[in-house]
Amino acid sequence: MTTVEPDTRPSGLELRGITKRFGSFTAVDHVDLDVRPGEIHCLLGENGAGKSTLMNVLYGLLEPDDGEIIIDGSPRTFANPREAMAAGIGMVHQHFMLVDVFTVTENLMLGREGGPVLNPGAARKRVQELSSRYGMPVEPDALVEDLPVGVQQRVEILKALANDARFLVFDEPTAVLTPQEIDDLMRVMQSLRDEGKGIVFITHKLREVRAIADRITVMRRGAIVGQAQPHSSEADLAELMVGRAVDLRVGKAPAHPAGTRLAVRDLRVANSAGGIVVDGLSFDVAGGEILCVAGVQGNGQSELADALLGNIAPLSGEILMDGVSLAKASPHATITAGMGFVPEDRETDGFVASFSIAENLILNRSTDAEFATGLALNWGAIRDNAEARKEEFDIRAQSVSDPISSLSGGNKQKVILARELSRPLAVLVASQPTRGVDVGAIEFLHKRIVAERDQGTAVLLVSTELDEVEALADRVLVMYRGTLVGIVPPDTPREVLGLMMAGVPFEEATKVEAATPTKEDFHG
Repeated sequence: MTTVEPDTRPSGLELRGITKRFGSFTAVDHVDLDVRPGEIHCLLGENGAGKSTLMNVLYGLLEPDDGEIIIDGSPRTFANPREAMAAGIGMVHQHFMLVDVFTVTENLMLGREGGPVLNPGAARKRVQELSSRYGMPVEPDALVEDLPVGVQQRVEILKALANDARFLVFDEPTAVLTPQEIDDLMRVMQSLRDEGKGIVFITHKLREVRAIADRITVMRRGAIVGQAQPHSSEADLAELMVGRAVDLRVGKAPAHPAGTRLAVRDLRVANSAGGIVVDGLSFDVAGGEILCVAGVQGNGQSELADALLGNIAPLSGEILMDGVSLAKASPHATITAGMGFVPEDRETDGFVASFSIAENLILNRSTDAEFATGLALNWGAIRDNAEARKEEFDIRAQSVSDPISSLSGGNKQKVILARELSRPLAVLVASQPTRGVDVGAIEFLHKRIVAERDQGTAVLLVSTELDEVEALADRVLVMYRGTLVGIVPPDTPREVLGLMMAGVPFEEATKVEAATPTKEDFHG
């Protein structure tokens, strides 16, 4: 690991010994961190490492159990975000804190009642000034609900800048952006840094860190475990994050597709409010291939996966698995027919938190003769199955009798995948299979998904992580606003995929990409 040369520049913002506990769980453990004006300080770590909790303490959303915040040499305490904003701290949240039915200007005024921008005319002018100054075009009178996600994020940033923030925290800001929008965001952050702002950039994405960081601090399990230079390799950064060497490459031989196993024809699906979220979608997935569904979150991917399982009844269209119609089948019937399903939200849909690991491993097979005789469960067989799956899938647990809620996110996901892959499958639908999972577990999960493909299963993988799509896909299906933009090879340039994720057809996106001058950036 490359060592970091000491920097003698004064820190404008210091966190000293910050500790935050939730009951017996220590989320942040005596953390020291400093942020200097005119730098981008990347706080890198896996989901659950304590990054966002630390910044929520800084922003007044959480009260620390120990430690202090120092600004310009003076200790400060913040009882709420308003006090933090008054001290010059702004935060761009991962989940936008905007009111959809308000205009951009009205959102800028929120929380500033009694301040100098309460006047709508002054607030509107402020939006225009900041928008022009930082190269973030936004229409002041536009309703937030009508804006694309990337523009909504600009509004979040403008809100922070309107308070004359000297220090800005960006909490996982790229999670819902296309590659082009990520490039735009990076340029904005660099512009803010060059103006003298101190920026904390929270992320778990190694590519982004290496592209923009001036300094990198790595957190693991609530503590600082090291610092690194921006030119450190992804492998070195991953090792710091996980605590061991990690193979970031997915070993994958070419696919050998063998006949259609999943066919979707003109599928239309509505959400709970009645809005059409999947509109006329058609595609096939062959046995022995991975078709990855790519797109910005919220473009119908979640509803597509739920419709395939039977959680949502389609308005129209057909779903065929090995030629058998599943369009009106229940989830139980779909699973019985041979579909494996890894849900997007494992905490809500993937397991029963109060059940043991062993019980969760047979949720979809609890009536099989192997595990039950009538209403009586065969606990010996259930434990034997759990021990075998624990070893096969490297589930890190003291006992298979422990509640699944005691496991880490990565081990919970291993339980779900182990359950789904413990029986012969025709189709595996995996929705965001590595979300909230550490790098080490991602390595394992990817290998198992590829192994399932190689056994002849048709794999439909839904992911908003382009790195994951590029690593696993044999073909890439791009969705935008519930429609099919195109199905393309996995080596399609990232810039072209990004344009398609914004609704640009493949042929047009290719022409735009070809006409764009070559530039050195983190997507290149």
